[in-house]
Amino acid sequence: MKKLLSVYQSANSIDVALLIARVGIAALMLVHGLPKLEQLFSAGPVQFPAVFGLSATTALALAVFAEVICSLLLLAGLATRLAAIPLIITMLVAAFVVHGADPFAQKELALLYLLPYVVLLLTGSGKYSLDYLLLQKVFKPAYSREYSVK
Repeated sequence: MKKLLSVYQSANSIDVALLIARVGIAALMLVHGLPKLEQLFSAGPVQFPAVFGLSATTALALAVFAEVICSLLLLAGLATRLAAIPLIITMLVAAFVVHGADPFAQKELALLYLLPYVVLLLTGSGKYSLDYLLLQKVFKPAYSREYSVK
């Protein structure tokens, strides 16, 4: 019980929480993005809102990039902070432009997706990610071996 009420978290528990958040939100967004990907490559007409003077096809392609490609990057933990930026922009556009005149209930889902993306932008992917593995190799000190005294 004492541990549940503690405000101090171990580094490992934070990394596990980031892994769960990152994989969870990426998988959920892929559920939204894959039908858009199918629509983008289908022969039928594009049914998507044209925003900021962009054509419906261009807006759909940008949404697919964010919701599919960036979600796959988040899933792997690769370029996490950079991948979060298009997702944040997409959710802001969905909430305040596409559903700008709608009641809050229509904006709520985009805002709920927005929150973990902002957290991932601020925190990064954590220890259990490709970002961490790659940075360990790039910034590994040249003399990292411990020398034992004989």
